[in-house]
Parts: sequence; C-alpha cells; structure tokens
Amino acid sequence: MPLTDMPLEQLRDYAPRIAEPDDFDDFWAKTIEGARAAARTGAEARFPKVADSPLRTVDVHDVRFPGWDGQPVAAWLLLPRDARAPLPAIVNYIGYSGGRGLHTDHLLWSAAGYAHLVVDSRGQGHATPDPDPVPGPQYVGGFMTRGIDGPEHHYYRRLITDAVRAVDAVRSHPAVDPQRVTVTGHSQGGGLALAVAALAGTEVAAALVDVPFLCHIRRGAQLATAGPYPEIAHYLGVHTRDDPEGVFSTLDYFDGLHFARRASDVPALFSVALMDTVCPPSTGFAAYNHYAHPDKDVVVWQFGDHAGGHGSQTHRQLSWLAEHGLGPDGAGLTGSR
Repeated sequence: MPLTDMPLEQLRDYAPRIAEPDDFDDFWAKTIEGARAAARTGAEARFPKVADSPLRTVDVHDVRFPGWDGQPVAAWLLLPRDARAPLPAIVNYIGYSGGRGLHTDHLLWSAAGYAHLVVDSRGQGHATPDPDPVPGPQYVGGFMTRGIDGPEHHYYRRLITDAVRAVDAVRSHPAVDPQRVTVTGHSQGGGLALAVAALAGTEVAAALVDVPFLCHIRRGAQLATAGPYPEIAHYLGVHTRDDPEGVFSTLDYFDGLHFARRASDVPALFSVALMDTVCPPSTGFAAYNHYAHPDKDVVVWQFGDHAGGHGSQTHRQLSWLAEHGLGPDGAGLTGSR
C-alpha cells in the first residue's frame, strides 16, 4: 500500500487555516446547555448492574444516560471488581458504523484498573436509536449528509452532544474520580474525543485521539478513497455539482480543526497513520498542529493503514497516561487543575 498524502516532513508543519462559522461558540454553548437542561427535567443517568455477566473480575453496568434533547443513550460501564475507588475513568467513543457491541468486547481498560464507559453511537449501535426527523434530501449511504441542509439538524450535532453528556454521566458515578476522566476513540471515536476535549474543558483530564475522523473535512472529502468521506463527494456529485459551499458550511460546525483550537485545557496524545485511505494523514496532522494545549504528542505509524498502530498504540496510551498521573495509582494530572 502506498503513502496516501504528503511526506512526513511536510505533515509536521501542516496547519491550514480554514474559515469557521461566526457563531461556532454560541452554537455549541446553546446546544450543550440545552441538552443539560433537558436532562434536568427528565431522567438522570442510570447504572443497573448486569446480573448474568460471565465475567469474574469485572462488574458490568448496562447504562442509560440522557444525551441530546434528554434522549436515552446506551453505554457499558465496566468496573474492576474489588478495586479501590475512586477510579480514573476512560470514556470510549466508537468508530463509524459501530456501536457498543457486547460488554465482553471491551475488557482491556478495566483489566488495567480503569472504570471504562463504552458509549453507544445513536443510530449506528443497536441499543440507541436516532429518532430525530431529518429535513431535506435523504443522506447518502451513511451519516455524513444526514441533515446536511443546516447545522441545527445535522446528525453530528446530536452525536457530539451525546459524547459530552457521557462525560457528565461517568463523572456522576460514585466509583469514579471526576478529576481523572480521559476521553478516547479511534477514527469517528477520535473525532468525538477531540470535540469533547474542547466542549467539556476542565471536566476532562486528557484526550487520546487515535487516527481521527471529522478533521479538515474539506480535504478528507477530496482525498479519502474509503470510509465515510466519500459519502460527501458522492452527495456533492449528485445534488450540488456547482456550489458545494452550502454543504461544507454545515459541516464546518463539526470540524475537528475548530475544536482543536479550543482544546486549551486538555493534554492530548494523537496518532496518525501514513497509509490511511480513510482519514488521510494530513487531516489528522492539521488537527494536531492546531491543538491548543501545549502538552500534546503524536505517534506516527509510517506503515499503518486506518487501523493505525493496533495494540501498540494502546500500549503507548497506557504509558502516556501513567506518565501524566492518570493511571489507576495516579493522583491526577499535576498542575492542570
């Protein structure tokens, strides 16, 4: 498989400036506050224990928490049995077209001593529907153009809101240290972790942003040959051949470059793979190079495809968290609060 983008020496300096919506901050402040207000008038997060789990060293909870518009979002919470609370927590967002799956699919972080919240993706996972009506043309083959006529109706407004509310939910659990919550994800999950690092601010202690999707979306639509970005190109080729700007002006509200510039409170470890045809490496580097917190690093997998570094990246993440005082025996991120 060939390299898919710029040479590495150019990628390290690639920090394009793209125009952002004038009301970006107001849009997201109202969105998150609206979701929290809806939750205050409805159900709080619930953490019922799974009584018939076959696991012997982990307690599993079948979580429901209020997300967008107070709508229930599913998650798994895995807690290492007999561990001393309060625990550092990992909030784990899932890649495109996936959901939380089975709780037995997610054992690494609890085995390492963390409370682990695995968040379902509305409309993608089986346990969380996306009931909101979508005006305008129907989406093409996925979620990227679902509600493309305006940011207020777009699918990713709801999904990003759910991701922020997942942090609110896990911080409310008595077994969790609310000062040691890390957000993480691969691909779409990495894009969500990046957005939450900006929107949740000091409620998050660190972000692990792995081969992120939803970053420099315009370039992704031009370069990617696999995955979700071609949905945009296909839609534009059919519906708006002459003027794609209306589509991109909606997607600008969900672009990780704008979130990266606002993530000034949260240290981060990124990863990028140079042979990634789904999330071109220049899109990940663009977000990394704009990331506002000075304590940041990026792992480059020179021969990695969209899977990145596989388990080797997880090993790097565990080490990085320990170095930052965010492991199970840590006392928090020194100097960050």
